[in-house]
Amino acid sequence: MGINSETDITANLQIGPTTLGMVRIYIAGEGIDLPMDFTAEEAEEIAEEIRAAALQARALAEGATSAKGRKKR
Repeated sequence: MGINSETDITANLQIGPTTLGMVRIYIAGEGIDLPMDFTAEEAEEIAEEIRAAALQARALAEGATSAKGRKKR
């Protein structure tokens, strides 16, 4: 399975600080219990990557919408 593969798997995502000063990303679902701890600096890098991916996804979605509009003309 890759980043662009669809799946029917569902899970819950929680993000928050731990008592040890780490940032925890916690994923839980059927058969999944995955806590991942990061330093504040690592969490900020992850946040930047998420923002960059969101910008790219938005641009791709807008491009797809524009392409659909051009096909109809």
